[in-house]
Amino acid sequence: MAARCSRWVRLSVWTGTRPPSARRTLAPGFHQQFSTQTTPQICVVGSGPAGFYTAQHLLKHHTQAQVDIYEKQFVPFGLVRFGVAPDHPENVINTFTQTARSERCAFRGNVVVGRDVTVPELREAYHAVVLSYGAEDHRALGIPGEELPGVCSARAFVGWYNGLPENQELAPDLSCDTAVILGQGNVALDVARILLTPPEHLEKTDITEAALGVLRQSQVKTVWIVGRRGPLQVAFTIKELREMIQLPGTRPILDPADFLGLQDKIKEVPRPRKRLTELLLRTAVEKLGAEEAARQASASRAWGLRFFRSPQQVLPSPDGQRVAGIRLAVTRLEGVGEATRAVPTGETEDLPCGLVLSSVGYKSRPIDPSVPFDPKLGVIPNTEGRVVDAPGLYCSGWVKTGPTGVIATTMTDSFLTSQALLQDLKAGLLPAGPRPGYTAIQALLSSRGIQPISFSDWEKLDAEEASRGRDSGKPREKLVDSQEMLRLLGH
Repeated sequence: MAARCSRWVRLSVWTGTRPPSARRTLAPGFHQQFSTQTTPQICVVGSGPAGFYTAQHLLKHHTQAQVDIYEKQFVPFGLVRFGVAPDHPENVINTFTQTARSERCAFRGNVVVGRDVTVPELREAYHAVVLSYGAEDHRALGIPGEELPGVCSARAFVGWYNGLPENQELAPDLSCDTAVILGQGNVALDVARILLTPPEHLEKTDITEAALGVLRQSQVKTVWIVGRRGPLQVAFTIKELREMIQLPGTRPILDPADFLGLQDKIKEVPRPRKRLTELLLRTAVEKLGAEEAARQASASRAWGLRFFRSPQQVLPSPDGQRVAGIRLAVTRLEGVGEATRAVPTGETEDLPCGLVLSSVGYKSRPIDPSVPFDPKLGVIPNTEGRVVDAPGLYCSGWVKTGPTGVIATTMTDSFLTSQALLQDLKAGLLPAGPRPGYTAIQALLSSRGIQPISFSDWEKLDAEEASRGRDSGKPREKLVDSQEMLRLLGH
């Protein structure tokens, strides 16, 4: 999440193409020449990294553009605030704040596009609309027992400890001694690290006080991180792995048998993958030095990687009231390189646990019936950020590519979408003549009883969070109650 956000998983990206002629089709009311006297009114939906980087690029490369950023939450910054682990603070918020303070940029929080205002209404008010609302859902496991108490998505768990208001009712039960995380990406390692980090090491981060209180009472001693494939296919990065290996009070559990023959295979892989696998290999098979052996011997908690295992069923307790374990199908690998896939061998094994966290990927949701959406890939079909068959409508970030890459990847992708929009503007492919922009939307929202939150409103909330954090030596104590935020703003 190089900077990164919630450590993102790989998915296929929509790669459909359409002929150049289709790309340049004009909708009714579109004219070939965009007047240099007209201020381009551009709307961005979503205030996470994709939204802010898109806005930043537009403002930098068009000196007249007015950009409004709509956000359903009361507060900005998306996964930078709600997805990045509290012990991994990001500094990109400073950059985004500079963008939001521009006189040609405005933040409109507490506006749910698709409910409070429709995409067609935005398209009518603005010259262009960019959808950058991310991947706010999780991929279901699709196995029996998934609905049992004690099973939740890693996404919801991350939202819970990071203060996302919609996840504050999660109340995870950490009274068990063993937790299982399904998935082997950076999010999985984040969750494992938060579960096993001594609470006193989290006290000076911006983790919520409520989450810290639950973690202080946690009985979890062992965390298994389970993946369908092998050591060569893990999706986490070396930085996160190194942190886990060095985590105070814990020891790693790796089965040397999982690494047989790997030394020869890693000679041909790219250098980052090679370094990562070599670290796994050393951790699994090398004899420990006296100091490290003593440290691990005194560790009261442990984490382990289970390879070649695919979830088959969540096992209930005898009374059927909560999770008691998970049945895993043993797998083997078929294919080579990126095409390597896990296939079941027919064997299974049961792993006792009291908590199952699913970290098998994020996915986007459709935002409005008028916007095309590929439910299989979880993206808006697009060509270079131009939404298919919708002139003047664009997308950037995860809703464009699928949830893949790090913050720097999202930055590059968002800049490309912005470039496409500006090219279309220059070529006269966007509506000519003035558009009302926020003036029209403000009237609609007012008539519907919606009171948007401005960036100056956010800065008041930000100051309150920082003030509360200072009292306990934290960078901030996040506000998690929407009604309290409204009271503080006098709304």
